[in-house]
Amino acid sequence: MALVGAPAVASGRCDGRWAVGRSRWRWNVRERHRVADISLRRERVGGRAVVARRDVLKRLRSLDRSFRWVTKSAAISVLVILSAVILALVEGSLPALNHMGLEFFYTESWNPVTEKFGALAAVYGTVMTTIIAMLIAVPIGLMVALFLTELCPMKLRRPIGIAIELLAGIPSIIYGIWGLFVLAPFLQQTVQPFLIEVFGPFPVLSSVFAGPPYGIGILTAGLILAIMVLPFVTSISRDVFETVPPVLKEAAYGIGCTTWETFRYVVLPYTRVGVVGGVMLGLGRALGETMAVTFVIGNAHRISTSILAPGTTISATIANEFTEADGDIYTSSLVALGLLLFAITFVVLGGARYLLQRAEKKGR
Repeated sequence: MALVGAPAVASGRCDGRWAVGRSRWRWNVRERHRVADISLRRERVGGRAVVARRDVLKRLRSLDRSFRWVTKSAAISVLVILSAVILALVEGSLPALNHMGLEFFYTESWNPVTEKFGALAAVYGTVMTTIIAMLIAVPIGLMVALFLTELCPMKLRRPIGIAIELLAGIPSIIYGIWGLFVLAPFLQQTVQPFLIEVFGPFPVLSSVFAGPPYGIGILTAGLILAIMVLPFVTSISRDVFETVPPVLKEAAYGIGCTTWETFRYVVLPYTRVGVVGGVMLGLGRALGETMAVTFVIGNAHRISTSILAPGTTISATIANEFTEADGDIYTSSLVALGLLLFAITFVVLGGARYLLQRAEKKGR
């Protein structure tokens, strides 16, 4: 307390910086005493019961340090858990990688009898189903979000918004059962024959949509994933679209812009960071989805140019075969697939984050 009334000259120094520092110190001391008084009043210290301000401040500083350590420990625990997962995957996949070498990454054969395992078919299925899902879900999700924020009548916004959010809460196995018993027969009888007939005469598209129509396959799995990813993209896009200041949209409408032009040149650039975040969240869900895809993809370890043909994904392969793996190499190969899925997810999300940072720098 003696320093509060100390003169501005100390140890031969009397400059503006020292005066500012002293003023700031005074303010801090005053605030601490005010906090201490509040604490004392809350504890109802009355009469002659005296609790020294120093003890109260000491207790507050101790609580502050404890809270800092708790939050710091929580943040460090995330890194520890992530490191433990990576180490476990690497250790578990070493027998298969030592047995197969680099051949594990570029071959599609998967034969547990001869212990010949290749991850290429599973990686191909994972990438193709994710691409199909995002190509369908992202534009539809953005359009739905635009409709809810700009064009939808007020009395319909809440019911539609709740319905979209409910889609995210449905368990993935329900999507799988629905896809197997409802969506796959519908695609087999109507959509896939139509696609084969329409694109058959074209040289490249005839290979992409080659028959026969099984119903299940890469396309069906991609459609299921698109339905599952759609709520994430829509909900997050709707929330970030609502953060656009009305004055910006009113200014665009004032100079004659249409609703699409306002969305294209005002709303979307203003909210691109949030939109990309929603897309990344959906992308992560699509890459790692297991049960729904397992029901409808066909679980065939082969690569076909046709998206109507059966295939498999990394997560579906692990879910189908992990309980049946009876050898060290077989089990290790499945763990190596998990490591590969982790690496793909990390690279894809890291790349998206890098593109987002570049977009932020260009926008400044």
